[in-house]
Amino acid sequence: MTNECLFQLNRKPVDLSHDDPTESLLRWLKRRRLAGTKEGCADGDCGACTVVLRETGADGRTRLIAVNSCLLPIGALPGRDVITVEGLADAGAPLHPVQKALVDCAGSQCGYCTPGFVMSLFAGYYTGELDDETTEGNLCRCTGYRPIRTATAALAGLPRPQDDFATLLQEPAVPPAAALGHYFSPTGIAEALALKAQRPAAAWVAGATDLGVELSHGKPVANAFIALDRINELQELTLGADRVRIGAGLPLSRIETELAGVFPALDQMLPWFAARQVRNRATLGGNLGTASPIGDLLPVLLALDAVVHLRGAQGERDVAIADFFLDYRKTARAADELVVAVSLPRPRGPRLSAAYKVAKRQTDDISIVAAAFDLAVDGDRRVSQARLAYGGVAAIPRRAVRVEAFLSGRVLDTATLDQAQILLREEFQPLSDHRASADYRRALCASLFAKFIAAQLPGADL
Repeated sequence: MTNECLFQLNRKPVDLSHDDPTESLLRWLKRRRLAGTKEGCADGDCGACTVVLRETGADGRTRLIAVNSCLLPIGALPGRDVITVEGLADAGAPLHPVQKALVDCAGSQCGYCTPGFVMSLFAGYYTGELDDETTEGNLCRCTGYRPIRTATAALAGLPRPQDDFATLLQEPAVPPAAALGHYFSPTGIAEALALKAQRPAAAWVAGATDLGVELSHGKPVANAFIALDRINELQELTLGADRVRIGAGLPLSRIETELAGVFPALDQMLPWFAARQVRNRATLGGNLGTASPIGDLLPVLLALDAVVHLRGAQGERDVAIADFFLDYRKTARAADELVVAVSLPRPRGPRLSAAYKVAKRQTDDISIVAAAFDLAVDGDRRVSQARLAYGGVAAIPRRAVRVEAFLSGRVLDTATLDQAQILLREEFQPLSDHRASADYRRALCASLFAKFIAAQLPGADL
């Protein structure tokens, strides 16, 4: 493919030069009468619109990943490969093994959600990741999950064939496209910053899992877009002896696997951040950039004393996470700056660390309260440093600094825990909304900390 406005759809080139780059792939497919990809919510929640995207990361590995087409702007597609359910088997040809497994196991009734399940399982089939989490982002309201799980188990026992799709994983990456209309796709940080200098009103786009919702509903977001998902430097992960540096553009699903076991609080929060289709595109930099007070990863970064690395026209600078959030959706990042990475100090000495999320639907919903705790303790359970961070209780993610000061130097006993819970109920003044009352949120601040201590110190006299 030499034309920068081409992408591969089901192994065939398609010209996008006359298409609106802000239109979602889902709507584009519907206009092309590729009706197998269904529209359920258009918010990235149900998985009915799942397609598979071929991605080659900064590590050089090529992956087939399941993504929500309702959140994927057309502008992100030039130079990329997309597979929809129509591409799995030609009319009259034998079904693909994934399709056949669902048929044989009676995994479909009304069939509306089925193409999404097929595509999630298709991605898992070629990556060797077939378990309950493969379809965690797909909702079914008819069949129930037992036959779908049976089909998943049947697929897990099959060898992966050396077919056209397996060959696709071995093909070299296609050179990325520079732009489609007012949607730009730079390949370097310097290029991205230069574009921003030329178009100050342009919006940064990371994985588009948040901005994609706005575009999916036709809301005017910006007059130009600068995508960051082709910049390899933003996808680097460096594990140093003292610190871990996470590129701001590294998809969360890769952080989940490549950083597993290093930071327990991060391990525990990532699966609840959103479904796999979202985690395959969402990034740490995007979560910081939106600065939502209910951004699930932000309390974790606060609890772990992260440092945010910024780069702009004036050069580079580092901002401690405690100083990054200023007010509702307002941060220390200047408009022309880019979050390039986040650094976390590696754990040293005995520590208690965990994260929790309370929501109506754990995986696919906004937090009522999210919390992350990190305590440095000695053998007598005496606290030398405490970090208690919360989301959903103020206009910004916040640490319970008064309770942290109270805990410092104290032994974690019943009296300390009881007093800490009293103080936690007084630390924040959250709002009441349709998700929960202010009183409930205050109670959660205390009860989640009590749950944390009970889980971390089982059998202790508390």
